[in-house]
Amino acid sequence: MEFKKALELMKQGMKIKLPSWGGYWFYDNEKETIIMHTKEGKELDIRETVRVEYTTLNICSNDWMVANEENCPELGGFATFGFDEAIKYLKRGLKVKRKGWNGKEQYIELATNVSFKTPNDEVINVDHVDMGNKAIAFHGTSGVQLGWLASQSDMLSNDWIFAEEN
Repeated sequence: MEFKKALELMKQGMKIKLPSWGGYWFYDNEKETIIMHTKEGKELDIRETVRVEYTTLNICSNDWMVANEENCPELGGFATFGFDEAIKYLKRGLKVKRKGWNGKEQYIELATNVSFKTPNDEVINVDHVDMGNKAIAFHGTSGVQLGWLASQSDMLSNDWIFAEEN
């Protein structure tokens, strides 16, 4: 939902968040302002934000949702997001996984400085100008698979979570 609707809901007493957030925002009627409740449990008046650009870009988002016990870690749930966000988090060095994956320890992360060994035991570090030398590594129950490819289901699902949460 757009922020205008999210603000209306906050003024009605609801907590709202963006999909990947661990915390939430709510409206304080007494102070007549939005309070940001962080994933660390801290509360900050939106007028005191240090990261103005980040906060403003969040307000411009149209992905707002009601925060509840299922989708908000601060309320006992898990922050979930789509594959597009999962890719952004991989590029930032975070580990992600699907909430619905069977293996408890399964997750993906970005592998860098990818190299391989030829049949002649020569180690080659591919650093192609256009393709780089990065790949997605899938950590599964049988080991690591380098160059993991997402399925249609993986790409279209919104049950991605941070691997450290589960």
